[in-house]
Amino acid sequence: MKQKYDFEGWATRNDLKCSDGRTIRRDAFKDDDGKIVPLVWMHQHDSPENVVGNALLRNRPEGVRVYGSFNDSEEGQRAKINVMHGDITGLSIYANKLKQTNNKDVLHGTIREVSLVLAGANPGAYIDVVGVEHSGDDTLEEGIIYTDDPIELSHSESDQEEEVVEHKDETASAEATPESKADDHKEGEKKMAEGNEKTVQDVIDSMSEEQKKVMYFLIGNALENNGKSGDKEVEHSEGEDGMKWNAFDVEESNDQALMHAEQMKTIIADGKKYGSLKESFLAHAEDYGIENIEYLFPDAKSLNNPPEFIKRETGWVQDFMGKTHHTPFSRIKSMFADITEDEARAKGYIKGNLKKEEVFSLLKRTTTPTTIYKKQKLDRDDVIDITDFDVIAWLKTEMRWMLDEEIARAALIGDGRLASDDDKISESNIRPIYKDEALFSVKVPIAVAANADDDTKAKAFIKACIKARKNYKGTGNPTLYTTEDMLTNMLLLTDETGRDLYESEAKLATKLRVSKIVTVEVMEGVSRTADSKTFDLAGIIVNPTDYNFGADKGGAVNMFDDFDIDYNQQKYLIETRCSGALVKPFSALVVEFEH
Repeated sequence: MKQKYDFEGWATRNDLKCSDGRTIRRDAFKDDDGKIVPLVWMHQHDSPENVVGNALLRNRPEGVRVYGSFNDSEEGQRAKINVMHGDITGLSIYANKLKQTNNKDVLHGTIREVSLVLAGANPGAYIDVVGVEHSGDDTLEEGIIYTDDPIELSHSESDQEEEVVEHKDETASAEATPESKADDHKEGEKKMAEGNEKTVQDVIDSMSEEQKKVMYFLIGNALENNGKSGDKEVEHSEGEDGMKWNAFDVEESNDQALMHAEQMKTIIADGKKYGSLKESFLAHAEDYGIENIEYLFPDAKSLNNPPEFIKRETGWVQDFMGKTHHTPFSRIKSMFADITEDEARAKGYIKGNLKKEEVFSLLKRTTTPTTIYKKQKLDRDDVIDITDFDVIAWLKTEMRWMLDEEIARAALIGDGRLASDDDKISESNIRPIYKDEALFSVKVPIAVAANADDDTKAKAFIKACIKARKNYKGTGNPTLYTTEDMLTNMLLLTDETGRDLYESEAKLATKLRVSKIVTVEVMEGVSRTADSKTFDLAGIIVNPTDYNFGADKGGAVNMFDDFDIDYNQQKYLIETRCSGALVKPFSALVVEFEH
């Protein structure tokens, strides 16, 4: 019986040096033969939408063969189209529980996922067949893996779960081990540590295996340098990376073990004085001849990999952009017939009188497109050296976020740059609702004193919004875009008994006759001057459906990348060419404090 798959390729190939310096050897993942693991996009695990299907693994002499199937989600079908069209061919794996030699030969590991990538670390990992049938005569060992084990390691990353297998001389002593040392010391250390709050063994038990190994070696080596190690020599093994000391091939007497415990007892006893065990170690390092004591303490581990962006609150961007109207053409002409004047009214007729034609005016305006872009570059050396995460995907995500925010900001209130700034987004191409003509944006001034308190301003704002609602001629029930401070001041309003006037944002929105309230961080401090008066923006009431973005074919958002061979730099550009404007008269209310 044959099973239909969407594509076939190599998840990883043996004996090829990867960009991270590792070389995967034959049968390193043989235990994964027959497993079905998640198929994800660019090794992203922050959302279930990034799981686009699953992958069957088959161990082969040349490497691990993969048979991929896409799921029916929107993301899965989009990834399928990209693969079928040949836009994406790269594959990569995430694996942990690695065992590797000192020269980075991977001998064993467990594959947790297969990922579609723009460029993989393994030069032999790629999709080579699409739309395949695979014999199903083998029984699968497992179903799709959903494991509690953290996926911490891609095959281009190092991890604390790695087990390094050293090449060692067969003649080297193997009698001493960390466990035997701990047993030999245990009784003596317990006696020497009586009266302390924490025993020596407690401290040693709190260390990782790597810390224990380094501690035993450094203290033993220091004693040897001080002439206290007797006639015993520390044996060593030689790997391909050079000479490696083996701290556990040292034979020691009980006296030496007691000396170790005595030193540890002093270090622990002084821990309170120095504030931490680490500082106490450092303070006594010179006394006991311990060099490179910092090896005992692990390096700092990053908790947010890739780095987390420090950015403005942009939840409003998705709300606004997701509701705006879009057309496949960028030059927008709006035409209107004004029939509100008396001349356009129907008239009564008196016998014998002349019938008069109605008169009304035609209005129009045209909005043309402009280009909005964001450009970035990376040195290729940095791209290769950063192996903890996909820096290119991380950078492209930031570029798209910032482009969307800039477009939404320009459409709502303008980009805030001076008219003389070369980087300004033209307000005749992306027309800000805040600054639009009175035919489209009705200005609602609120006369308050400059030093008025928050309650006074909040009450005046609510009253003005309700009374101005009659001037709104836009589509449906609009949204109020305002600042966080204004929203807070309105929610803090109370009656004479101290009871909240509005217990929730929903009740306040109902009072204001809007569908919901959305706070916009970039509206803070926005103001304008006119007729020697200052107007501070307090809120914009509009339905984004009445705002139209137009882009011709090819002018929609596009990402470009290029390589500068002269400067060894990878350059990236994201841009769009579009126009934007309100297309319905009286479709926005701009509420401002006048003083």
